[in-house]
Amino acid sequence: MADKNENRISFFSSDTFKGLLPFVGLIVILVVMYYLTDGRIMQPKRLRLLLSQVYYPMIVAVGVFFVMTLGSIDFTEGSTLGVASIVISVLSFYSIPLAVIGGIVTGALIGAVNGFFHVKFKLQSFIVTICTMYLFRGVCAYLTTETAIPAGKALKALDSDNLKIAITLTVLIVAYFLFRFTRVGHDVKAIGSGETAARFSGVHTDRVKFLVFVAAGALTGLAAFVNVLKVGSITATAGNQLETQILVSLVLGGLPITGGAKVRFSNIIVGTLMYTILNNGLVMLGLESAAQQLIKGIVFLIFVALTIDRKALKVIK
Repeated sequence: MADKNENRISFFSSDTFKGLLPFVGLIVILVVMYYLTDGRIMQPKRLRLLLSQVYYPMIVAVGVFFVMTLGSIDFTEGSTLGVASIVISVLSFYSIPLAVIGGIVTGALIGAVNGFFHVKFKLQSFIVTICTMYLFRGVCAYLTTETAIPAGKALKALDSDNLKIAITLTVLIVAYFLFRFTRVGHDVKAIGSGETAARFSGVHTDRVKFLVFVAAGALTGLAAFVNVLKVGSITATAGNQLETQILVSLVLGGLPITGGAKVRFSNIIVGTLMYTILNNGLVMLGLESAAQQLIKGIVFLIFVALTIDRKALKVIK
């Protein structure tokens, strides 16, 4: 009898259980919201609205996924998306390809600033990115002080679910290939598991970390293009609280906040869908903003408590 109890406890504390928990959580949240909304959340119109809120956060989450796999963190996604969206909107009056490139380059440059200060000055990533978050949020606010910045009509005409789905799937497929079948995935997981050991095994840790931050910024710049397609004009609130949404989504998806070898690419997809379904369901229920925040906070805490690897717990790099 004692052996059975020990086996049961061992299962619930095992990596297998923790790996299955995000998928179980996604199903539970979907079923609960389907029941509470009397099935309205699964209506075609609602599903289309739900998907429209998934595209650009999922693209951003891909970049943050690689950053967090390093054992680092990035709080600049919202401000990066805001600044890149402004650049895209302005350049869209001249050329759509130029606007896309401009957004990606803007995001990459912001990522390079984060990576440079993190790597060169050995500052912890959360300190660097909190500082740059306020810096670039200020830039976004300054550029949109007088009025919203509209995008060109040619760019607005491109708004379609097919285009946004194609961009999102392309990013996911390329990122999955890099993570699973190239040295990129090996190196970021090795650094997350132990930077010193990774360095001694031949990984150029500083270069990898810098390039990951640059790539994360570039992906946020690409996500900004998808965002501009959706909203059509940019205000000072563009990307507001996006960094919190992405962090919560990835943790809900089962991503260990310490990074390393236990991360799974499915963390991105499951987490983003779970957050979006939960958020939309709460809105449909007509709950006040305070109640929504309270419920999301409780769910977030439960998942952190159940999925965190206490043996590997360490300060974020």
